Formats: sequence, C-alpha cells, structure tokens
Amino acid sequence: MKWTLSQLQKYRSKDFPIDETVNVDEVMKLNPEIRGASPMHVTGRTDIDSAKVTFHLNIKGHLILPCSRTLVDVNYPINVETTETFLLKGLDYETEEEVHQVKGDVIDLNPILHEILLLEVPMQVFCEDSSEEGAPQSGKDWEVIQEQDKQDKVDPRLAGLAQFFDQNDPSSDS
Repeated sequence: MKWTLSQLQKYRSKDFPIDETVNVDEVMKLNPEIRGASPMHVTGRTDIDSAKVTFHLNIKGHLILPCSRTLVDVNYPINVETTETFLLKGLDYETEEEVHQVKGDVIDLNPILHEILLLEVPMQVFCEDSSEEGAPQSGKDWEVIQEQDKQDKVDPRLAGLAQFFDQNDPSSDS
C-alpha cells in the first residue's frame, strides 16, 4: 500500500476509495507471540488536500495467538477503524491527533498497519473450545465449574442448615 505524492494529487478533488487485501507476515517477526496472520482486508477512503493526506481505514482479518492457559492456537478477530494523517509540508500543523511526516515522495501505509496490528494484540487470549487439545476440564479431586453451576448448587455440608429456618419450633411461641 504505497503511493507517490503525484499519484495521490491526481485525486485531490475526486473520491479515492481503498479496497485492498494486504499480506502482513512482517508482523509475526515483530512480535513472536503472533503465530500467524490472515491477509488483512483494508477498506476506506482518502481525503487529499494541498497540506495533508488523510486515510480513513477499516482493517479486518484475524491473528493466530496462543491461549494463555494451554498455548493452543486461537483465532483472534481484528476489526479496527482508524484515521491516519500524513503531512505534506512542515510541522506547522496543530492537532490533537497523531500525524505522520511523508518521507521522500512516497506514502507507505504498511508500517502503520503493522503498528496498528501490534497494538491490537491483547495481554491474554483464552480459547473457548473445551476440546481435547484445550485445557482439561477435570482431574483428580477437582473440576472446572461455571458461575451459573456454582449458584445453583448447595454445599452438601450446609444442606442441613437450609432446613433449619423452615422448621417451626413450638417452644418459641411464648
């Protein structure tokens, strides 16, 4: 996803849509936790004027990350909306948003896509699958219980206490 400034200036007053599929294998070299990456589908539009070029992008795809419990591969979906601005002239542009300087005569979005994907990697990923390759769900003297199961069960050691208040004590009528 590279364009020269002269290519972009042709679309100054016209619509410049973006609809590309980008291979982002480089992101696996930048973060060894990422085991794989699907080609990312990048869509959006570009606003071009004499001082800046603004890309409004939507990035969709998925990364393959290790489960934090079992190290099983997990498909982690990516769906990111971002706006990236490149300044064509000097640093005289005041804004709250982050801007990029154009280096040379080419605008290259690939390093920015890699940076966005690296920022989307969560601290922990858990596989939802309870299959054989996932985390074991029970063992000797233990089992994984869900929160709903925990609320429905009554501890057998306390079952006698549950009936305590249901009994009518005739000696307490006085």
